[in-house]
Amino acid sequence: MNSKRTILYIEDDPSSRMLVERTLKFAGYNVLIAERGLEGIDIARRESPDLILTDINLPDLSGREITARLRAEERFKQVPIVALTAQGYGEYREMALAVGISGYLTKPVDVEALPSEIEAYLAGKKEALDKERTAEMQVVVMQDMVRQLEENIRKLEENNNALQRMDKVKEAFIQKTAHELRTPLAVVFGYSRMLEDVTRRESFQDENLKMMIKMLIDGIQRLHTTINEVITASRIMTHQIDLAIGAINLQNIVYRAVSLYEGATQQREITIHTATNGWPTAMRADGELLYSAVTNLLSNAIKYTPNGGHIHIGISVDAHQGKAHLSIRDTGIGIARSEQSAIFEKFHSGGSHENHSTSKTSFKGGGLGLGLTVVRGIIEAHGGRIWVESLGYDEQKFPGSEFIVELPLVAMPMTRKRAHEVLT
Repeated sequence: MNSKRTILYIEDDPSSRMLVERTLKFAGYNVLIAERGLEGIDIARRESPDLILTDINLPDLSGREITARLRAEERFKQVPIVALTAQGYGEYREMALAVGISGYLTKPVDVEALPSEIEAYLAGKKEALDKERTAEMQVVVMQDMVRQLEENIRKLEENNNALQRMDKVKEAFIQKTAHELRTPLAVVFGYSRMLEDVTRRESFQDENLKMMIKMLIDGIQRLHTTINEVITASRIMTHQIDLAIGAINLQNIVYRAVSLYEGATQQREITIHTATNGWPTAMRADGELLYSAVTNLLSNAIKYTPNGGHIHIGISVDAHQGKAHLSIRDTGIGIARSEQSAIFEKFHSGGSHENHSTSKTSFKGGGLGLGLTVVRGIIEAHGGRIWVESLGYDEQKFPGSEFIVELPLVAMPMTRKRAHEVLT
C-alpha cells in the first residue's frame, strides 16, 4: 500500500474529481483535491505532495501554466507533474512536455491502469522531447501564454468597466431614494412637532399619549439622521462632497457633540472627559461636516464601551505645521489588529450581524456600517487623515481604542480627482 504517498489532483470537473479520488484512495494514496489552478499551487506549497496530477484546461490557470510556475521553485523541480486530460495528442502534448510536465494520461480515465501509472511516475518515469523540439515548443507556449494574458486583461477591463457602471447606478439610486424620502419625512416631522406642542399644554393630561408622541418623534429623528448619513456617505463614495469653509470653533463643535449624547451616557453611566485647554483659537473648515464626523466618532466610542466606562477627548495643536490633533479614546472592547484597516470601509460593522441592534448608543449596538466611512471621507476632504490605535479585541480586559484625527488649521480641500484616488 502507498499510504504515505500524497497525490494532489487539480480538476474542475466534479465527476472526474470523484472518480480519480476514489480510485487513488482505494489504491492506498492520500489524495488532496483542488478545483482551480491557483488553489492547487497554494496546496502544493503548503502540503508538498509526492505527485501532482492536473487537468490542462482549468478556469483560471492552465495545467501548463501551473507546471511552469511550480518548476520555477527549487523544491518542485523533481516532483512528478502528470497531465490527466483529453488534450493528450499532437502539439498540446508537446507544449506540456516543453514546460516540464512529466507525462500524459488521457481521459476517459482507465481506473484499472491509473494506480500503476501513478506508481510508475513516482518511481521516476518521465516523457521528454529532444532539445530542438523542446526549444520550438517553448516558443509556442510563450506565445500562447501571452495571448491568454491579453485575453484575461481584456476580460478584466470589461468586468471592471461593468462594475463601475453598476456602482454609479447604485450610488445614483441611493441618492435619489434618500432625497425622495426626505420630503414625506419633513411633513411627518412637522405634524409630529405640532402634536408635541399640544401635549405640552397644561390642560393635556394623557401621559400615555405624551409618551407615544415622544417615541414617534424619536423614531422620526433617527430616520432623519440615517437618511442624512446615507446621503453624505453617497456623496463621499461618488467624490461629490463639497466643503463650506468658514471660521470655526473646534471646541464648541466637540462640546455640542458631547451634549447630543448626554442622555445616553447618563443612562449607561459612561463618563466623557473633555480637554479644557489646548484648543485651536483660529481654524477654518466646514463646521457642520466636522460636527457630523465628531458625533459619529463619539457614537462609535459609546457603542463599544461597557456601562460605567470612560471616554477621553484630547486635543493638541502643532502651530509650526499648522495642524490640530483630536483624539477620542475609550475604555471599551478594543479592535482586533486584523480589523483596524477594514473598519473605515463602507458597510463594515463590528460584531455579529445576528446580534445586530439598531441602537447607536447601546453596548455593541449597530448601524449601517457607514459611520466611520463618513468620518474618513469628511476628514480627508479637509486634507486631513484619521487612524485608529488599539491593542486588540478583548471583552474581558477592555483594552480600548483611540481614534486620532489630524486636521489642518486651515482646510485644504482635495480636488475630486485626488479624493477619488484616496477613497478608492
